[in-house]
Amino acid sequence: MSMFADIPVDVGVIYEGERIRWQDAYTELGGPRVEHKFELVKVRGMDEVEDGKITIIGPDIKDLEKKSYPFGIFIEVAGKDLEEDIEGVIERRIHEYVNYIEGVMHLNQRYDIWIRISKKSFEKGLDSFVYIGKVLQRLFKSELPIIEKIQITFITDPEKVKEKFKEAMEVYERRDARARGLKDEEVDAFYGCTLCQSFAPTHVCIITPQRYSNCGAISWFDGRAAARVDPKGPIFRVEKGEHLDPLRGEYEGVNQIVKMKSGGEIQRVWLYSAFGYPHTSCGCFEAVAFYIPEVDGFGIVHRGFTENTPIGLSFSTIADSTAGGRQIDGFHGISIEYMRSSKFLQADGGWERVTWVPSVVLERVKDFIPKDLVGKIATEKDARTVEELKQFLVARGHPIVKRWEAKAAEEAAKSMAVAEEAKQASPTAAIPSAIVTPAPAADLTVPVGVGAGSFRFILKNAKIRAKRVRIIRVKEK
Repeated sequence: MSMFADIPVDVGVIYEGERIRWQDAYTELGGPRVEHKFELVKVRGMDEVEDGKITIIGPDIKDLEKKSYPFGIFIEVAGKDLEEDIEGVIERRIHEYVNYIEGVMHLNQRYDIWIRISKKSFEKGLDSFVYIGKVLQRLFKSELPIIEKIQITFITDPEKVKEKFKEAMEVYERRDARARGLKDEEVDAFYGCTLCQSFAPTHVCIITPQRYSNCGAISWFDGRAAARVDPKGPIFRVEKGEHLDPLRGEYEGVNQIVKMKSGGEIQRVWLYSAFGYPHTSCGCFEAVAFYIPEVDGFGIVHRGFTENTPIGLSFSTIADSTAGGRQIDGFHGISIEYMRSSKFLQADGGWERVTWVPSVVLERVKDFIPKDLVGKIATEKDARTVEELKQFLVARGHPIVKRWEAKAAEEAAKSMAVAEEAKQASPTAAIPSAIVTPAPAADLTVPVGVGAGSFRFILKNAKIRAKRVRIIRVKEK
């Protein structure tokens, strides 16, 4: 007899990765339309947990309507071998196990959870959180035998969700703070995670002390605990191997494991760069760093940002451009905690290359931003278009402006060298193919000598591409 015979819908790995569109949904729990949502696991003493207990605070599934609800899942576990270190690991498994339920879609983690229940499964009888609780309890105890007792509370009452949300955020911060200070160079191994491969088949998340999982839910300590508890599970040890590139963060062992776990699709990974061989992105990342060519810098947008970024795209559009386990130059799925790391975009210039961040995120990481950059990074309150962003960066003296000036000087020098070559060859020599790209928000004057005279080109905010340019002196009549 199946362990889920009393559940009105099917339960199995086959449903992992199922997407439920809004038109097919019965209701939505959490998600981008509501502020307060969370899932939290706490380890308790054996006498503090009533095994099998399921509590519902607020309306049950059958009492909900087709709209978005504040929502919380609070799980308490006990076992003689359980330690607090394992809380985050158990928490991340909620994503996997809820997705085993037919007609239930679970995305993201921690304070970003997004759950939809389909009309079809509701009509089949999935009308109570009790059923979801039973599935979670049985899967947790079956796959993680160190859990001896488990009780689950589902919260839909808005005030109770808000109250517990505050506690959850404090717990997340304590966990994250514990990992800060440990450096990648100080450990002999990293950890990998393939929990998201049902959504992104070629994605392999590499977790180091200074680079959290993209979802923000698994630290290096969590990875170590998970690999010890479940050695054959989706979180595993990664031998570092030879350190091939300290600046970009390339390791021989990481390349080997990523190649194997991605089925050969991903050959190399640079952990600290958004270019070349950037770390792949799943779909559960907390934020995306995206390159803005007009300012030669990065913007960052998080999942909760509902407006358009200065490049005219929303989070969802940018996320779709980089998710799925792909390596896309200039797009980088990241966690908020990674933004607090000294390795953050290390190979690309770090924080000095960041030009735009939503105010909510900037406030959360402000203590980890270099002091000389405070007030120089734009938010949605300062710039809503690329042009406004350029003006803000110039006005505030962002370091990126010096980068523009250096680039402009370099391009001017190249153009002058080309002109000098043409002058030496012949007064009417053709200038070879060239691309002149002036720096953002800056004028570029390029003197070109021809024979005994000269011309001056003033390029204003323009890109000129020409296969061939001929400069010929017109003889006076």
